[in-house]
Amino acid sequence: MLGEQSSHLSLLFKSFGFKNGAPNDADFVFDARCLPNPYWDHNLRKYTGVDQPIIDFLNAQPCAQEFYWQLKIFLQTWIPRFEQDNRNYLTIAIGCTGGQHRSVYIAEKLAKNFKQLYSNTQIRHREMKNK
Repeated sequence: MLGEQSSHLSLLFKSFGFKNGAPNDADFVFDARCLPNPYWDHNLRKYTGVDQPIIDFLNAQPCAQEFYWQLKIFLQTWIPRFEQDNRNYLTIAIGCTGGQHRSVYIAEKLAKNFKQLYSNTQIRHREMKNK
């Protein structure tokens, strides 16, 4: 329809653990190891970034919220430029040490936000085989 824009850009948000190496297929790689690590709290260690105890822990960390917000603004600014250049897909990788907590949390939060803007938004957690 005239005046209606539809995006064909596919976005993939990928969490990973630096201990297994950064993904070689990423267009952007961001390092979440600067955020407080729930792994060091023995009560939180068994959970992942998709579990409510980790979400609550990181939601309570101002630096985690600032990290997310700045990544979101960066990506909202630059993804349209790639789209204008006729890119079909972009892979945004978020890493932390083991790929279980911080990177998963940030990738999930970003994917949820960008799913509203780009219908073909996917998420993969490289280190989480069961989730």
